[in-house]
Amino acid sequence: GDWNDGMNKVGIEGKGESIWLGFFLYDVLLQFARLAQSHADPEFASRCQAEAAQLQRNLEQHGWDGAWYRRAYFDDGSVLGSSANAECRIDSIAQSWAVLSGAAEPARAYLAMEAVRRQLVQPDGAVLKLLAPPFDTSTPDPGYIQAYVPGVRENGAQYTHAAIWAVMAFAALGDGSRATQLLSMINPVNHTFDRESMARYKVEPYVVASDVYALAPHIGRGGWSWYSGSAGWMLRLMTESILGLRRVADRLYLEPCLAADWNGFRMRYRYGETWYSIRVLQTGAPSGVAAGRTWLTVDGTPQSDPAIPLMDDRQLHAVELRIRRGPKQQDAQP
Repeated sequence: GDWNDGMNKVGIEGKGESIWLGFFLYDVLLQFARLAQSHADPEFASRCQAEAAQLQRNLEQHGWDGAWYRRAYFDDGSVLGSSANAECRIDSIAQSWAVLSGAAEPARAYLAMEAVRRQLVQPDGAVLKLLAPPFDTSTPDPGYIQAYVPGVRENGAQYTHAAIWAVMAFAALGDGSRATQLLSMINPVNHTFDRESMARYKVEPYVVASDVYALAPHIGRGGWSWYSGSAGWMLRLMTESILGLRRVADRLYLEPCLAADWNGFRMRYRYGETWYSIRVLQTGAPSGVAAGRTWLTVDGTPQSDPAIPLMDDRQLHAVELRIRRGPKQQDAQP
């Protein structure tokens, strides 16, 4: 059931454990708990919450490696994605989903993403690697992932689907500068600004490539392109994680995570036959006002939370959100 089907031998006997899948399952359980509550099924909601809590305890006890989260356990109990491994010491999606699921302790979530920044972000070639170092002669055999040349596809290249999750995790931690810098780095358009970069990337700049190679002599070369799954996640990264749009029923939440040097943005949002003209301003604030505080007005009326009440009344509505720059919004380096 793991996302990385190239690791098909890690739990082939049915005894192996996926740390990433644990974080993903934690998120799914909490979503089903909310769904059950909304359908007046408190018994199933309570069961989901209890299972999630136990899973969270197990993940923290057995998944933490000291500076990041492990990736998996083989059937024989051997660990994968640990500082003890010569190959695949760290895998990005265990770190990203520790954050995105909300299961990780805050201090560990920060350390895990710092490990991603230090070990998996490769400015040379502009790639955000899935794992490092790549598999080559590793035992136990993780599966057909090891058949790929090191630094290609899932075997230590940028697998864009997972790279986007990592950027979303930085945004979830409130690090807007690093999130926008990494988004710019993996944006396919930015791989083709000049003849040299085009000759290196070799694939289309107007669609998303599933993978970008990370080892010489092909560093920065795009692989399988027109990858719609990654394109869909990149759209969500841009609109939800960075610009902060999130619709729940008839309310539009606006919670941007912007780089420190962004002064804001404008957008138009259509709801039925009604348009909302949205202006976001990132600015300073009077002394004594908490960093990160927001002020939202709809048609000049202040709102009590960062949500726009949506009405399909065929009128043009003016929305303004003001954000005070916070302490986490520092210039980010890869």
